[in-house]
Amino acid sequence: MVAESWEELLGEPGQDFRRFMLEYKFGMEEIVTKLEILRDEFAHLHDYNPIENVSSRLKSPASLAEKMRRKGCDDGSLDSIRRTVTDVAGVRVTCSFLSDVRRVSDLLAEHRDLTVLEVRDYITTPKANGYRSLHALLEVPVFLSGGPVPVVVEVQFRTIAMDFWASLEHKIFYKYRQDVPRELLDGLAEAAETSYALDATMERLHHEVRGHEAGGHEAGR
Repeated sequence: MVAESWEELLGEPGQDFRRFMLEYKFGMEEIVTKLEILRDEFAHLHDYNPIENVSSRLKSPASLAEKMRRKGCDDGSLDSIRRTVTDVAGVRVTCSFLSDVRRVSDLLAEHRDLTVLEVRDYITTPKANGYRSLHALLEVPVFLSGGPVPVVVEVQFRTIAMDFWASLEHKIFYKYRQDVPRELLDGLAEAAETSYALDATMERLHHEVRGHEAGGHEAGR
C-alpha cells in the first residue's frame, strides 16, 4: 500500500528521525565551515576571492517523502532514505567564473577527512533543459557521543549566471506545477545557452585582466 502523506511514509518524527536529521544537519555544517574558511582566507590573504556565496538546506520531511515516493521506495525506513536519497543535505557554492567552479571544488575535495563518492558534471554535459552545475557527493564524518557517523552531503558548484538561470527555472516550474508551456521551455533553453555564452565571455575578460595585472607587476620590478 502506497503512503498518502509524509506522516504515513516516514511516521511521526520520533527520536530516531530527529537524530537522523541532526546527523545530516551537522554534516552539512561541516562542509559549510570548510567553505567559509576558504572564503575568508581568500578575502584576507589573497587578491581575489572566487567564492561569491555559500548557502545550505536540509530537505523537509514532506520533500523526503515525495522523493521516496517518486523512486518507488515507500517503506519509510531511515536506511532506505540513506540508500535512496543522496541530497538530504545540500550545500550550494556560487562562484564568479567558470574556472572558479573547478578550483573551489578541487580545493574542497582535497580535505583529508572528506571522501568524494561521485561527481556529476552538468557543465560539460548539461541536462536536456539547459541546466548547468557541478554536483559532488561528499562523505563527511560527523563525531557524535556514540562515535563518528559517515554522512553524505551533495554540494553544487555553479556560477552566478547558472544560479540565476536555475532560480528562474525553479520558479517557473513551481508556478506551473510542472506543466510548463512549450514556449517557456524553449525560452529557458535559449536563456541557458545565452547564460553559458556570458560565462565564457566573462571568463575570457577575467583572464585578460589578470594577465594585464601580472604584466604590470613584472614591468614595475
